[in-house]
Amino acid sequence: MTRKLLIRDVTMRDGQQSLFATRMKQAQIDRLLPIYKEAGFYALEVWGGAVPDSIMRYLNEDPWERLEKIKAEIGNVSHLTALSRGRNLFGYNPYPEEVIEGFNRNAVQSGISIMRIFDALNDTNNIKSTIKYVKQNGGLADCVTCYTVDPKFTKKERLRARLKGKPLPKAIFTIDYFVNMAKELEQMGADMITLKDMAGLIPPVKAGRIIKAYKENVKIPIDFHTHCTPGYGLASAITAIINGVDILDTAILNFAGGPAAPSFELVQIVCNKLGIETGINLDAVVRINKILKEIRLEMADIDSYKIYPIEFDITKDTLPTDIDKYIDDAIEYAKTNDEENLMDVCGKVEKYFNFPDPDEKVKFAEVPGGMYTNMLAQLKQLKQEELLPHVLEVIPTVRLAAGCPPLVTPTSQIVGAQAVNCVIDEKNGKPFYSNNSIQFVNLVRGTYGKTPTPVDPDFREKIAGTREEIPYNTANYKKQDNPSFPQYGEGVKLAMNEKEELLLELFPNVANKFLHDKVERIYGEKIKAEEQKKIDAFDAERQKYLSLSDEEKEARLVEGLYHWNC
Repeated sequence: MTRKLLIRDVTMRDGQQSLFATRMKQAQIDRLLPIYKEAGFYALEVWGGAVPDSIMRYLNEDPWERLEKIKAEIGNVSHLTALSRGRNLFGYNPYPEEVIEGFNRNAVQSGISIMRIFDALNDTNNIKSTIKYVKQNGGLADCVTCYTVDPKFTKKERLRARLKGKPLPKAIFTIDYFVNMAKELEQMGADMITLKDMAGLIPPVKAGRIIKAYKENVKIPIDFHTHCTPGYGLASAITAIINGVDILDTAILNFAGGPAAPSFELVQIVCNKLGIETGINLDAVVRINKILKEIRLEMADIDSYKIYPIEFDITKDTLPTDIDKYIDDAIEYAKTNDEENLMDVCGKVEKYFNFPDPDEKVKFAEVPGGMYTNMLAQLKQLKQEELLPHVLEVIPTVRLAAGCPPLVTPTSQIVGAQAVNCVIDEKNGKPFYSNNSIQFVNLVRGTYGKTPTPVDPDFREKIAGTREEIPYNTANYKKQDNPSFPQYGEGVKLAMNEKEELLLELFPNVANKFLHDKVERIYGEKIKAEEQKKIDAFDAERQKYLSLSDEEKEARLVEGLYHWNC
């Protein structure tokens, strides 16, 4: 039987680490949808992540309307999928059950059939509620194991720690760690497991070994999601295919590569060579790619890369002999775990397709690209960007002290910002942790959930004022205000239905402005229309009067005076 590889297209949710995807207007999305319907991807990831926040913030568009419009066009041809942070949903705040239930029920009813659920701490307890509510409403639970790297310490740091009687851990995020989490999620009701590498930091051999271990230990389908930022993406995708992955996340050529997912076109070429079917209408893919190029040109003002892949038609174009051989070689190197040569030939293939060069700084630092740029921006604001190398050195120490959270959003940002704070404290002659963000305090306190390693009680007391872990307490949750607008009529509120109320809860600042503008637009236009109607009626009456003869005008005047005297 011919093996089939299912493809989840993430172009419309995650193109260029969400940058392109979240700046596409609905009108641009609408141009793509009929052709995506023809393409027949297993799944389209179109929502969640940064999409709801960004399209309100930058495009003044309704996230629920986007999802429902996509569903109306795609129907049941492809699964629509979304990305959610479990109990945190989209932000830093853990939410009570009623919010989690309401969000997932509305998401499934609006078109999501697969909810991809992750937790930034890999705390499965933060995932279980979403599993329950997604499945209750007829959706599939795609549960995520977030890939991350171990903190890296120098021999000197390890020796110093050993002499103090607190030896540093050698390995935390082992293959067994990920396998055990996958098995636990399967038992909790997961319909599939995603190995999600949000930063693109998973080397090919490691990716292959984890995928293989998943296939040996769990019975449900395995998905692989990665990015190409530091240069591993294509090589790791090939290794995942070789090791039996069931579903692979890709983006279409003009939104692929660089900080985005690997290119579907390159994956298709690999599958052709391996005799693996994807079932995708390639002619439709070519047309989608053409429109994506047009959209990139339309979004030139936010395109920081300005590097466009070569024109390539997967249905008819042939590769140069040397590039074709590189792909053959890549397959063989992936089979033998020859990582060095695999990376070399994949790099040559991506260079031929004119994808952005790997980000060596991210690769060296082993931190997500967004975390790296945020730390640099924080230091530039303080005019102390020369401190960045020291900040990178401090990250493992800060991370270990905080329970070694995975370097994924939002914990990567929390750790990065705190590392900057510590280095600034040190420069100012103060001890580390003199200045702590509220998010770091909450992380150490236990508000966000259990960390992969225990936080030292002494450190927790120093940072959060308690030796005991204090998890999130739903009793402390306060719903967002939903003010009325009496000037527009009785019952007019900022959020007029449950979906809008959820936007307020999940994105209080952005949604407040978006919904306020929406109320003013709808009801302000209604009032203007009513006023204009009165003006038009007056003008019509005036014109009618002016058209009367002098005798008719006099008669009207006499009649008016008669009634006035009454």
